Amino acid sequence: MAGTPRVLISDKLSPAAVEIFRRRGIAVDFKPGLSPAELRAIIAPYDGLAVRSATKVTRELLEAARNLKVVGRAGIGVDNVDVTSATARGVVVMNTPYGNAITTAEHAIAMMFALARQIPEASASTKAGKWEKNRFMGVELFGKTLGLIGCGNIGSIVADRAIGLKMKVIAYDPFLSEKRARELGVEKVELDELLARADFVSLHAPLTEQTRNILSREALFRMKKGARLVNCARGGLVDEEALYEALTSGHLAGAALDVFETEPATESPLFALENVVCTPHLGASTMEAQEKVALQIADQMADFLLTGAVSNAINMPSVTAEEAPRLKPYMELARLLGSLAGQLTAAQQGVIRAIRVEYEGHAAELNHRPLTAAALAGVLAPLLGAVNMVNAPVVARERGIEVAETTLERSGEYQTLVRLTVATDRFERCVAGTLVVGDRPRLVDIKGIPVEADFAPHMLYVTNQDKPGFIGRFGMTLAEAGINIATLHLGRSAPGGDAICLVGLDAPMPEEVLARVRRLPLVMQATPLAF
Repeated sequence: MAGTPRVLISDKLSPAAVEIFRRRGIAVDFKPGLSPAELRAIIAPYDGLAVRSATKVTRELLEAARNLKVVGRAGIGVDNVDVTSATARGVVVMNTPYGNAITTAEHAIAMMFALARQIPEASASTKAGKWEKNRFMGVELFGKTLGLIGCGNIGSIVADRAIGLKMKVIAYDPFLSEKRARELGVEKVELDELLARADFVSLHAPLTEQTRNILSREALFRMKKGARLVNCARGGLVDEEALYEALTSGHLAGAALDVFETEPATESPLFALENVVCTPHLGASTMEAQEKVALQIADQMADFLLTGAVSNAINMPSVTAEEAPRLKPYMELARLLGSLAGQLTAAQQGVIRAIRVEYEGHAAELNHRPLTAAALAGVLAPLLGAVNMVNAPVVARERGIEVAETTLERSGEYQTLVRLTVATDRFERCVAGTLVVGDRPRLVDIKGIPVEADFAPHMLYVTNQDKPGFIGRFGMTLAEAGINIATLHLGRSAPGGDAICLVGLDAPMPEEVLARVRRLPLVMQATPLAF
């Protein structure tokens, strides 16, 4: 990327993260505690924004961040980031899903112990000079059934620790396979069965439209009478008013909450209940976790800004640091092919219905998702403007464009080949390219006509009838206008049939010269191209 990338850290991160950015040659500013207005006022020049949970990355902030390429969230949740707006603006959103997994899982286990043995209330009572030994009668975890709602990265660690405590673990997770459940030693069940059987229910699901209020009033009262609830995942998963009712009615024995629907949570009816343990969103609050996620997000953002490597992105296919150098020329080839097809489609005013990308030979062995994203960006940018690899798949989906990928491991005439087909309401156009010495993209086919041509920043695409006299008249027209031809590539479907002339130019083609070319005999189409 041109120039020295600039990153702003707007939340409290470990000083080691600042050092990583600086050591890798990235200019970094550490400015935690800015108000939303202050942040909007200074964000424009930055390429990257590193946050935790305090900074709210809103649509308004993203609109002000004209140069922003990546938002890095040091932690697993991205509730404070408007991912939809970021994607629409082509900004990569990354998180660190594994950095605080152990810490959060341990906090859930600690909350379960605290709830089972009433530790906070017993501690407060004892410190107040009382000795109420008979008041605090707890329950054992041994032999109890723990129900996990969500059994992904954190949930699976909780399951492992609970099994070590000799608990029986059941799990509800639509994405948990039977094989994975067996590997973890848990029983996969449906939500209703989990609620009916579990002595303890622990939440480990993200907050989405599908999971919001997953423990509604109805669900809470379907829980086993006397059960206890632990939530160290996300506020909004539990109906807090209904939870208060379930606790005060005696239906549930207790709850341990680290997260709340509104945070900071400075007041709640739940705070008055002795059978509720509350902590201020401490799931990731250990020295080890904070250091780990800070270092991880700094490295991820630096990798992306310096090499194009994408790790743990919410809205873009991953590209490892090892893959990035190998994929880079293929991504450029895919983008150029897409741009060529997109510009020609725009010139003929076709409405795109489908885009197909085929990978042959060496290209078929690669991680092709980022290649397809690059191709889509190339096709759509000439038609829609601000489209890049991040938002291109979403833009295509929103417009009902069918996208298909095909891989052919065999090699044909070329050791590696990428073929892109754009189908519109009026026509279908196919272009293909390969890489030559030095990983240089080369165009090898347009509309089934072989054309060996390197891409140039400025080009002119001409289709004509293959008859004598065209090349002379065409060359004379450009010469009379003082247009220098850098490269000239020709191809034809058959003698006397359709022909293609692809010209590399030193500068953009002036409109008046383009009009003269279009008036030449035998010319069917003349389209200026920019790459």
